[in-house]
Amino acid sequence: MSENNQMLTFGGHLEVLRRMLYRVLIVTAVFACAIFCFKDTTFDLLLAPGKSDFCLYHWIERFFALVGYDFHFAPFEVDLIATDLSSQFMTHISTSLYLGLLCASPYILFELFRFISPALYENERKYSIPVLLIIYTLFIIGVLMSYFILFPISFRFLGTYSVAEQVHSTITLDSYISTFVTLTLVMGVVFQLPVIAYFFAKLGFIDSEMLAKYRQYAFLIIMIVAAIITPPDLMTLTLVTIPLYLLYEVSIVVTKHVSK
Repeated sequence: MSENNQMLTFGGHLEVLRRMLYRVLIVTAVFACAIFCFKDTTFDLLLAPGKSDFCLYHWIERFFALVGYDFHFAPFEVDLIATDLSSQFMTHISTSLYLGLLCASPYILFELFRFISPALYENERKYSIPVLLIIYTLFIIGVLMSYFILFPISFRFLGTYSVAEQVHSTITLDSYISTFVTLTLVMGVVFQLPVIAYFFAKLGFIDSEMLAKYRQYAFLIIMIVAAIITPPDLMTLTLVTIPLYLLYEVSIVVTKHVSK
């Protein structure tokens, strides 16, 4: 009898998981279909960072104007092409799925919390909600940083770089979208550094004293990581290194709070 009850309990959990996955798939599909229908708006937003009149360049020019420098970016133009017959349509579908998943991510986190919350103690349930909110907020900040800063500068540098005057770059749409998605996901994950430090401190692997002691080495590692995920120019390297190092300092404060 006890074994049957355990099997029923296990089957009940599987049924709850199945229903949760169905709801997540339906919500994601609804967002993906809506994004697919608004093709012009979607690709206007996606292709905007690859244009010379993107808002980032205006912000930088205004900043230099405020400090007394007359600085303007040279206009550039990079053509995107599609090399396969179905590449544009397939890119439209895959992009709609990516963005649909991103739009549905708050609901997905909510469903995951509903699924695991019955197994948590009361104090764990109380702290899990702020942790999930922090994880999602840091991920969105990383996504926004990639869209507004990292990807435009990366595309401008790599798309206009030429080894000789007679060599011209023609970027495929697939390459543009894949680079955009990769950088966005990388920045979203990298911005989870304080959360990772929190859990490592909870497990006793690290503490604030150790992080503070190796601060200089951490800065060097952060610069190496930033150099790997960014194009080889000093401006982009600086724009990525500074927030990553600030996240490291936040991680020190977080681990100190865990120790207390």
